[in-house]
Amino acid sequence: MNLESFLLMRHEIMLTLALLIILIAELSTENKKGIINLSIILLFVVTVVGFLPTPEGSLFGDMYRTSHLTVLMKNILNIGTLILFFQVAEWIKKPEYHNKVSEFYLLIISTLIGMNFMISSGHFLMFYLGLELATIPIAALAAYDRMKNISAEAGIKLILSSALSSGILLYGLSMLYGTIGSLYFTDMSVAFMNTPLQILGFIFFFAGMGFKISLVPFHLWTADVYEGAPINVASYLSVISKGAAVFIFTIILYTVFHSIAPMWKNLMYVIAIMTMTIGNLFALRQKNLKRFLAFSSIAQAGFILLGIIDGSALGMTSIIYFVLIYIFTNLGAFGVVSAISVATGKENMDDYDGLYHTNPKLSLLMMLSLFSLAGIPPVAGFFGKFFLFTAAAHSGYYWLVFIAVINATISLYYYLLVVKAMFINKNEMPIAYFKSGLTTKIGLLMCVAGIFAIGLMSPIYEFIRMFSIGM
Repeated sequence: MNLESFLLMRHEIMLTLALLIILIAELSTENKKGIINLSIILLFVVTVVGFLPTPEGSLFGDMYRTSHLTVLMKNILNIGTLILFFQVAEWIKKPEYHNKVSEFYLLIISTLIGMNFMISSGHFLMFYLGLELATIPIAALAAYDRMKNISAEAGIKLILSSALSSGILLYGLSMLYGTIGSLYFTDMSVAFMNTPLQILGFIFFFAGMGFKISLVPFHLWTADVYEGAPINVASYLSVISKGAAVFIFTIILYTVFHSIAPMWKNLMYVIAIMTMTIGNLFALRQKNLKRFLAFSSIAQAGFILLGIIDGSALGMTSIIYFVLIYIFTNLGAFGVVSAISVATGKENMDDYDGLYHTNPKLSLLMMLSLFSLAGIPPVAGFFGKFFLFTAAAHSGYYWLVFIAVINATISLYYYLLVVKAMFINKNEMPIAYFKSGLTTKIGLLMCVAGIFAIGLMSPIYEFIRMFSIGM
């Protein structure tokens, strides 16, 4: 292997170097604020370098693959993580986290490395190793507030759910390996014969990935973990972790299991309806905003399945485009909740009554993010859902699109409940005016820019489509 070959792993190598630099900085300095700024700078460099041209190729006997499409997916995850690093800076400066600042960034970057390996996998062993590297550190992050029982409980629930889902997924892969004799994606796609044991193995694989994406009925861990975990960790789970799982899940379905597409499309049809509907109906009942956004993210996962079910380049384009929009939109909503929680410790919907009168800018950003999640034009969320609906209609799933439109209407109602609380509800003692730190403002402004620009700039969609066509 030469230097050019290693450059195919550019993202993973740079993230590993960033991790080592942060670890060295932790050992050589007591300046925790400096580590925060260093982490932001390092990830910014990784994100910028990630957009430089790179060749396509494979490594380790085709276990690792890189293409323009996978590089684009990694860049999207890097952008979302960079925004999160800006938003998390004020929270991580709190006195109770003084001795574990670097640990937070080391764990986040570790998960990002795992997600990158997972996305570039051409072999189910590489896929599984990346999946575990992306999952285990998140369980530690969920229990980051280890002195709080609810945070420790979230960590335990996440690690147990992850262990169960990984066991189911691995059992399914063992069935596939036993009948095919190879774990390479290309070999498996050619040798897949639709035997009963292979179908059962696929169902186990599907169930394992359903846990990672929070698809119904594999979603029961989501709300409890989001509520117990720190807000910024819940944000990462909701956006970056879910986005990576969606990317590799779509790639595997489109390449390895294309021969049984009619079967998994029928399965996807039912699960999409269940996920959208149950996510929306449970979101209607929530008063805690973290649980509220948890069920919202479950419903959004149901909408993503509309793109996957198409099974074509149009579906892949709509999925990547929607995930990109979802990153800016959901990080905007979680960013506002985080800023208010850091300043006041309040996380319930009733606490937001009259927020507009004391903090109008945060209220407007929250409204903008919720409108984008609901799919109201002209913000980006409308275009994201429009292309998902178009992809499903392209394959003739008109009833599914109709049900999705009904669910989008239901979601609009509960998103407007938060808007009503901020702008209409009366409150004699609303949350007092406060100023967010510079890094928080930068992170939130990046979300605003993304929510407007991505929807209104059609070249972004065309850019994604160009890479998806060659999938």
